Amino acid sequence: MNSGDPRHANNPYAGQGGPGGPGGYVANGAYGTQIPPAPARATANRGAWIGAGATLVAAVIGVVGAYLVSSNNNGNANPAPPAAQGPATGTTSPGEEVQGGDKAPSDSSESPEATRSSEVSEAAESSEPPAPVTPSGKPAGTVEWQGALALTYAENKDLDSAPPVHSGINVENDVSIYTFGTTPRMQLGNEVKALVWKDSTKVPAYADCARDIDTLGTSMEVKLKTGLVLCASTNDGRLARLTVKEVGGLASDTNGVFDVVVWSR
Repeated sequence: MNSGDPRHANNPYAGQGGPGGPGGYVANGAYGTQIPPAPARATANRGAWIGAGATLVAAVIGVVGAYLVSSNNNGNANPAPPAAQGPATGTTSPGEEVQGGDKAPSDSSESPEATRSSEVSEAAESSEPPAPVTPSGKPAGTVEWQGALALTYAENKDLDSAPPVHSGINVENDVSIYTFGTTPRMQLGNEVKALVWKDSTKVPAYADCARDIDTLGTSMEVKLKTGLVLCASTNDGRLARLTVKEVGGLASDTNGVFDVVVWSR
């Protein structure tokens, strides 16, 4: 058998005294059978290197993550507190209860003393209604004019002017005097009322006239005599007190002098 025999070509141990023997034959004697090569060690070594590399990468990531967390905590002196536990059902306004939690903090920008002072002031304002104010800005019952007033026949006066004078608009005049027979009388203007004050022990004040004028007042003319005291309401709604100081004369010579106080409405 020559060296060109295929059994020699596939025998790795040919000519080396291997298992094929000196003739180049394989140990089992099968003609043309190839012996598989021995497994390489490089595969096992590669798996070991991959595992070691993965372990090293994980360690580096852990070190870097710890460093970043530490740097973040050092940069924020006051880290935000953790969110409150429990489900939130919706937004809440200050003072409302949060479901499953405590009340929301109230606004403390205003001090308790200022709040109490404001509440006391509001309560005082609501319990004490302001006094009525006249168009002139004076409280009702304030004296607008006081003094002696002369009345003569056919010269009526407007008590709403200060001092009372004759008005060119006749409906604005409140009082005038004339004589019927021998008795002087006071005639009242449109929407004017008057009552005779009969308590001689007391001079009527604003409150007295205000109390009685609507129920006891009349629009009828009044007989005059010295010392008579009248409460009257003007056609603009003011109250007045008229005290007869003197009165006399007949017909067109009728005249009188009155002590008058007019109060604001």
